[in-house]
Amino acid sequence: MGDSQQRDAVIIGGGHNGLVCAAYLAAAGLKVTVLERRGVVGGAAVTEEFHPGFRNSVASYTVSLLNPKVIRDLELPRHGLRVIERKLANFLPLNETQYLKIGAGKTEQEVAKFSSRDATRLSAYDGRLDVIADVLRDLVLETPPNVTAGSWLEALPELLRGARLGKRLAKLDMPMRRELLDLFVKSAGDYLDAWFESAPIKAAYGFDGIVGNYASPYSGGSAYVLLHHVFGEVNGKRGVWGHAIGGMGAITQAMAKAAAERGVDIRVASPVREVIVEAGRAVGAVTENGEVIRARSVVSNLNPKLLYGKLIDPAALEENFRDRIANWHCGSGTFRMNVALSELPDFKVLPGRSPAEHHTSGIIMAPSLAYMDQAYLDAKAGGWSKQPIVEMLIPSTLDDGLAPPGQHVASLFCQHVAPVLPNGASWDAHREQVADVMIGLVNSHAPNFKAAVLGRQIMSPLDLERTFGLIDGDIFHGALTLNQLFSARPMLGHGDYRGPLKGLYMCGSGTHPGGGVTGAPGHNAAREIIADFRRGRLKQA
Repeated sequence: MGDSQQRDAVIIGGGHNGLVCAAYLAAAGLKVTVLERRGVVGGAAVTEEFHPGFRNSVASYTVSLLNPKVIRDLELPRHGLRVIERKLANFLPLNETQYLKIGAGKTEQEVAKFSSRDATRLSAYDGRLDVIADVLRDLVLETPPNVTAGSWLEALPELLRGARLGKRLAKLDMPMRRELLDLFVKSAGDYLDAWFESAPIKAAYGFDGIVGNYASPYSGGSAYVLLHHVFGEVNGKRGVWGHAIGGMGAITQAMAKAAAERGVDIRVASPVREVIVEAGRAVGAVTENGEVIRARSVVSNLNPKLLYGKLIDPAALEENFRDRIANWHCGSGTFRMNVALSELPDFKVLPGRSPAEHHTSGIIMAPSLAYMDQAYLDAKAGGWSKQPIVEMLIPSTLDDGLAPPGQHVASLFCQHVAPVLPNGASWDAHREQVADVMIGLVNSHAPNFKAAVLGRQIMSPLDLERTFGLIDGDIFHGALTLNQLFSARPMLGHGDYRGPLKGLYMCGSGTHPGGGVTGAPGHNAAREIIADFRRGRLKQA
């Protein structure tokens, strides 16, 4: 491809952040090509038919974290995005006689069934978390201060940015600063134990601390993961979870339309073999079939481990950088299933096969923090939990286009399984067996469930890696631990979306603010790339 056809940016990976980044770059007048390995864009946010007549979100499965600014800027509703709220946030069947419902106007009276003291503490707990979530929400669309090893002149803009950040945090009073520290370093279990006495509410909130996080709720740092899930909003309502009509693929299809309308060249079935590096600069990409696309900037939406471990000649990277990326910690304890159902689950504790509010909620099957802790210990010892943790969503209760009339689809988001099985065991040999364990757990709460399953799609951690490039099934492109957050995501010195080679950028979940379908990494990376074009660091084609 001659220089005359050179692109301003080539984006590797058409997941949601890659599409968001592309749309912003094109809006700034840049010529952008997106290369996606699979036959459909969207990465892990896709909707596919998995059983004749039944469609569902294959991997990511619920909406809340998608950033409102991204929705506005890309005009996603005009491109077909419609998000509706669940009728109830969460439902926890605890045993044959007890359950807990979480939802607007309901939570307090529900918690009072187990502890009147806990019911009175709910609003203070929510208030604290809201204040801290607001501070962190502000930081979501900020580029973290980049810790550079250069001269103080180079460091000055970063220090000023850090000072601005400091001012934001300085607005918090001392009790709130202490709370913030607790949320960054404590375990979700210890944090919740200090607030509440009854097991069900701690289980409902503690579940957020282990989602996609292969850890016990008593593992240090898991309180932050709990916070990571409170950032969200749906249709302007904070902390609410919703469903995208048509599944998660509706989000990424709307993003692709927004990008294409702005002139982005999106190519599917175009896996990238390598990033071209010349004289220490990233200058393009080569696809598996040998096509060369030269570009002023190369932007990766992949897990940092895939980018630096597979697509770039190791000789082009400094040794300490290579070592650190090799130790980039990945691995969610996630096992994902989609099932086609002939009827709705009939719960022992809330009988009925007609659609009810609890059928529209996130149904969490894990009655206590102790249960979650044991599930993690089991998985660590044997590869998967004998008594696993399952969150089930039945999106067809809100979106009847996903299944034939009277029938349903359910998403099972299952924790805890080992990302890599012990003793060299293969996930391919055990996936059906583990799927049976997960179905068995749901069946213990709703005895008609197993018989209602018409078909199932199973995604082990290995399947998630092979299909979506989620290394060891890591839904966040790297654990959300203190040493892998903010300026250290993916590494100190590269927290500002710029890679270690000139012209190389990162826009995926392995950068700040991390995983979830937010669009924030794509938005922030685009801002830095556009700034570099304007400063003359990159020359426009």
